[in-house]
Amino acid sequence: MLVADVSATEARKDYEYPPENLPCLLLSVGYHGEKNCAYVRLYDPESRKLYWWYDNTDHHPYCLSDLSIDDLKKNSKLMSHSGLLGFEEVEKYDLLHDRKVRMTKILGKNPLAIGGRSGSIRELLPNAWEAKIQYHNCYIYDKKIIPGMFWMVKGGRLEKAPLDVGDIKELLQVFKGESEEFLEVLMEFLPSFIAPVPDIKRVAIDIEVFSELDRIPDPESAENEIICAAIVSNDGESRVLILKRPELSKGEIPSGFTDKFRVEFFDKEVDLIKTLFEVVDCYPIVLTFNGDNFDLKYLYHRALKLGFPKDEIPIILGKDAAYLRYGVHVDLYKFFHNKSIQVYAFSNKYKEETLDAIAKALIDIGKVSLETEISELPLLVLAAYCWQDAYITLELTRFDDNLVLKLIVLLMRISRLSMEDVTRQGVSSWIKNLFYYEHRLRNYLIPRPEDIASMKNVSDTKAITKDKKFKGAKVVKPKPGVHFNVVVLDFASLYPSIIKEYNLSYETVRCPHPECKVNVVPETSHWICTKRRGMSSLLIGFLRDIRVKWFKPKSKDKGLNDELRRWYSVVERALKVIINASYGVFGAEHFPFYCLPVAESTAAIGRHTIEATIRKAQELSMEILYGDTDSVFIKNPQEKKISELIEWSQKALNVDLDVDKVYRYVAFSERKKNYLGVFKDGSVDIKGLTGRKRNSPQFIQKAFLQMVSVLSRVNSEQDFNEAKEEIERIARTCYVKIQRREFTLEDFAFRVQLTKPIKSYVKTTPQHVKAARQLLELGKEIKPGDIISFVKVKGKEGVRPIELARKEEIDTEKYKEYLRTTFEQVLDALGLDFDKIVGLTRLESWI
Repeated sequence: MLVADVSATEARKDYEYPPENLPCLLLSVGYHGEKNCAYVRLYDPESRKLYWWYDNTDHHPYCLSDLSIDDLKKNSKLMSHSGLLGFEEVEKYDLLHDRKVRMTKILGKNPLAIGGRSGSIRELLPNAWEAKIQYHNCYIYDKKIIPGMFWMVKGGRLEKAPLDVGDIKELLQVFKGESEEFLEVLMEFLPSFIAPVPDIKRVAIDIEVFSELDRIPDPESAENEIICAAIVSNDGESRVLILKRPELSKGEIPSGFTDKFRVEFFDKEVDLIKTLFEVVDCYPIVLTFNGDNFDLKYLYHRALKLGFPKDEIPIILGKDAAYLRYGVHVDLYKFFHNKSIQVYAFSNKYKEETLDAIAKALIDIGKVSLETEISELPLLVLAAYCWQDAYITLELTRFDDNLVLKLIVLLMRISRLSMEDVTRQGVSSWIKNLFYYEHRLRNYLIPRPEDIASMKNVSDTKAITKDKKFKGAKVVKPKPGVHFNVVVLDFASLYPSIIKEYNLSYETVRCPHPECKVNVVPETSHWICTKRRGMSSLLIGFLRDIRVKWFKPKSKDKGLNDELRRWYSVVERALKVIINASYGVFGAEHFPFYCLPVAESTAAIGRHTIEATIRKAQELSMEILYGDTDSVFIKNPQEKKISELIEWSQKALNVDLDVDKVYRYVAFSERKKNYLGVFKDGSVDIKGLTGRKRNSPQFIQKAFLQMVSVLSRVNSEQDFNEAKEEIERIARTCYVKIQRREFTLEDFAFRVQLTKPIKSYVKTTPQHVKAARQLLELGKEIKPGDIISFVKVKGKEGVRPIELARKEEIDTEKYKEYLRTTFEQVLDALGLDFDKIVGLTRLESWI
């Protein structure tokens, strides 16, 4: 099934058609199997209603071939294909070869006729272009639709709603001197950055299922009852549906939850599910946290098991996602799980992707803590627990003036993706889709990965890091020890700046023009085109410049009102997410525009840039402590020297250098990409240190956090003597307790979730799987979703589930080594020796 598609058997009813000339926010585009056409979902902010509009332009799926119509007609299998609709001759521009080409457009009767199943048209062609693009995206490109923008139905056709961009004289002045191409892109994107984002009507749901100890119910088999469902919306709905269970007391609503929600009791699970489905089927957006993998998936299979006809289930299951017939399902787990969102949009505020961790970090609210199993809770306590999860899920889209919702819509506008897609896909897919859209907009042929590889699969530099195909960023070896008053200078979007300024793109690096071969990239044999502007250079350069030169400063402009500043800040964040990942995709083989010389050239110019900056800093008598990729750590610099270096960087390198961080002190070990910095407010910045791995034994995590807490209180070099003594005490105490096995089995336990059936582990057997197999041999049922708690023991297996373990068989040496690994990275920087702290001689340590 294509993403967001509705097949003929799943199409239940026609949803309401939008009134003429009504501006609506376009949430998504899909394919309707029964009507055999594209459809769009349009949201009216005034009535808060969702409308469906079906394509009436006779648009059809297609792919391209380099064979003529006459030659294609000689292909008997193609001509007899039941899904073939016809041929058209078209002209495209081939950027790779810098020339016009004649292609044949092969039209199909439906998307599956072109590709996606055995015997499709694309499989009958020796070569096919643009044949793997999902149909709803193809429709977006051809109709120049920008999801997340306002559209209206006029005379039965879908058109852009008028938008006044206002006075843009100041903006144009900022980009005075830019090329005509750049200004065209500016005017193309500007409406996306100006159009408002309404507070879309939405509901968050969460379900609880009867389960046994330490087991997450399997959504595929859906064997257990749904015992509770919570509904919380931004239009006043706040209720909990509870299945009556005579064996449990009703209990009381916990303090703090009184009047927060309405409770409805059900005698039958079927009625509870029907009520929930009625809610799901009337909201434009339904929010879940992990609903793709659990809530909606479980609801779908459970409803089938209870005898619901398919057309009464408002859920459509795709391969890796759960969609809705009427509205849009947004799984916030997948959105927050996106590393680009975590790092660039939310500055790594949350370290784990659980609902509890994200909510505590972003909105300072956590899940309800439980002292017993969910299935054993009194009914009203269960109601509060379930309601809190749904409430948190909704609030994650409402906090900070609907920040997350606005981010999602802005990312839709930039990437040209529907809401379902942008919230589930990674940043490489966003950039891919943007590039596809822009190629189609300009009538460029979208190249196949093999087309790029056949011309550009050349590498000049040797990778230092394993599994990389070229030499990466410059990393200057850190000066070990503790350094006070450290300023970190950071290049503003260094790689995107390089891509723009040096005209790097898949078609411009190693271009086909002999006269361009003199324009060589330093340290490589690659050359860059001097005849035309590259697509990547234009698009990534524009997105970088509009962020750095307009939205970032405007978001801090105290002369603007708060509402406008907040909006500019959201736009700036959305742009940051996209551009900070734009370099990496060109060096990722799964990216359809993967081009090794582009990635290699960007890295080479990046190394040249930071090396030149370090040399200039040394000329200015600055002490460089460390340099990594796009950052330089300087010890106790003068403000005047910093300003001079920043000004030089802009003039000499044409890249912006800014003060990124100011540390009270930084502790470096000899390891690269490993340090601990303490800001002036006492908050701690930990890079590359392993002490807080979520599956680590609790006593290791606690010891590490104690050490960090001690270091956060250090204000001067004199404080370090006391801090070192305290850290020595923490490490020594922990070491001795391991030696004497004074921790409980639970303290020693590693806890890892089983994510797939045990039998599927063939080539490798992780430790938690070894422990699970021991339980299986004893007759305990083990399923995906089970939490496996195990300890490390002496002997062949090396691990034992805690249910079978005895404290005397704990392998203390392995835990000591784990403790050493956790502490050593920080101790090295402090000039402390782990062995001396714990009282080991050199001979003992070696043995």
